[in-house]
Amino acid sequence: MVPTKNLLIIILTILLAAPFTARSGAPSLLTNFTYNTTCTGEEVEFTITDPVNDIDSVKWYFVSPPLLPTDSSDLITGATHIYPAPGTYTVTLKVYRNGVEDITTVPITIVDRRGVDLGPVNLTLCENATHDLVVPYDAAAVYTWYFAEDTVVGTNVFTVTEPGTYYVAYNGCRELDSINIFHSLIPDIDLGPDRVLCNNELLTLDATAQNATYLWSTGETTPTIIANSSNVTTTYSVSVDVAGCGTYTDQVTLTFQGTPYPFSLGADTLLCAGETVTLNATRPEATSYRWNTGSRNPQITVNRGGAYSVFVTINGFCDVVDTMEVRYSRLRPFSLGNDTTMCYGNFLVLTADHGTGNYLWQDGSDQATYHVDSSGYYYVTVQIGRCVEKDTIRVDFQDSLRVTLGEDTTLCIGETLRLVPRGAGDNYKWQDSTSVANFLVTQPGIYAIVAQNVCNRATDSVTVYYQDCDCTVFLPNAFTPNGDGRNDYFRPVYRCQIGQYKLSIYNRWGEFIFHTTDPRVGWNGLYNGSPAAMNTYVWVLEYVDELNLKKYNKTGTITLIR
Repeated sequence: MVPTKNLLIIILTILLAAPFTARSGAPSLLTNFTYNTTCTGEEVEFTITDPVNDIDSVKWYFVSPPLLPTDSSDLITGATHIYPAPGTYTVTLKVYRNGVEDITTVPITIVDRRGVDLGPVNLTLCENATHDLVVPYDAAAVYTWYFAEDTVVGTNVFTVTEPGTYYVAYNGCRELDSINIFHSLIPDIDLGPDRVLCNNELLTLDATAQNATYLWSTGETTPTIIANSSNVTTTYSVSVDVAGCGTYTDQVTLTFQGTPYPFSLGADTLLCAGETVTLNATRPEATSYRWNTGSRNPQITVNRGGAYSVFVTINGFCDVVDTMEVRYSRLRPFSLGNDTTMCYGNFLVLTADHGTGNYLWQDGSDQATYHVDSSGYYYVTVQIGRCVEKDTIRVDFQDSLRVTLGEDTTLCIGETLRLVPRGAGDNYKWQDSTSVANFLVTQPGIYAIVAQNVCNRATDSVTVYYQDCDCTVFLPNAFTPNGDGRNDYFRPVYRCQIGQYKLSIYNRWGEFIFHTTDPRVGWNGLYNGSPAAMNTYVWVLEYVDELNLKKYNKTGTITLIR
């Protein structure tokens, strides 16, 4: 006879398990692995590149034959070895899967570093320019170039087209020298058109470029200078030397004349996400407006961050200028995530971090993050300046399932048994793929259940046998404990010699109502000395047929009627 629990495994495999391919009888397979360096005296790490989940154990032999304890290893991951001298060695890997041995043999050639020089530590190129890295030629060498996350096998000459840090390896041994390549963007130096400004007006001249040095006609060496004067015409020029690209120049002639005219767009401003601001340059003496956005209107509406400047011509004679910086708060609409369910023992960290600001969670805490380890609604309000954002999340925690259907049992022919899926939660299926609240057993067999939640999947089964009973105990399905002398007690009717006997009664919530070990003692319908409510109760009966020492387990319901 197949044991009950093994039958459960068979049933669940048929119903639920994904198909699999057995390795039994399959031919021996080679196991692929790689190593990270071939340098003398450097730790070489060996990595199995095939899936390792089905590997039971391994044995590495880094040299053949192994002479020292360090010449071998039994690590599936993280196996390393140091080769003290150059040469070709044989690496043998023995892998055991389900008792089957798989042997892979690979030669490894260990070499000395050559001490190459790739040039200066840092080199700056102009945008779109290239540079050739050249190392000594060796006809027998394999050249591998490393940069960023890329590896390229090539020759002793490598053409650099993008910024990064570059290395070269001879025959798998990476050299120590490296070179950092930087790019400079081709600058667009434009000081703007010649202008006529009102006296005492301030104009910022900007020649900013990447990786550059500056020399202005005024002698200043900063990326920007301030032009300001009265009743004079001056030509300002700048020479910009951009690393890797060369020298760029520009000039502008500014004339200052007329009466000074006070003009301002107002203070720089900070907006919240989704907001706009209208910049107003309207002046009664203005004859034209020229914004850096291209607009020629007195006002513009701004919906993104940046520096907004405008030249306003006063009385058609001279210009005034101002710039307003519009910034947007770093606070943006955010989400704590979708509502979620987790297992007890785990936790969730909610983050609303937007840097320096005010945070207020549902319990009054004021940190940017919140540790969740119990079910509930969690919400946070974030304020930076006058900008406010909020979000809420529901987190539920569940226990791991421990489903039980009880012990295997024997019933008398004609009896039934209701199986209750205790500990199964809300998501389960019986062996016939139904999800009824309890399963009615009317014939012998194996009855199984599979339950699952976010934490785990749990299974159980019970075997129910049927037989002709020599000692059958009958219990009524209703009684009326009203003191009329008829059917006032709930007790068994039997025609055999009963040995060990236990009768327990529970209400629909599982509360213990009545218990006796004497088959002659019946329940009189009282609970804690008071009449129990009219309802349906569950009874569980265990007894032993003293003649053949058979043990019986029964369960059923009794309806109390008054």
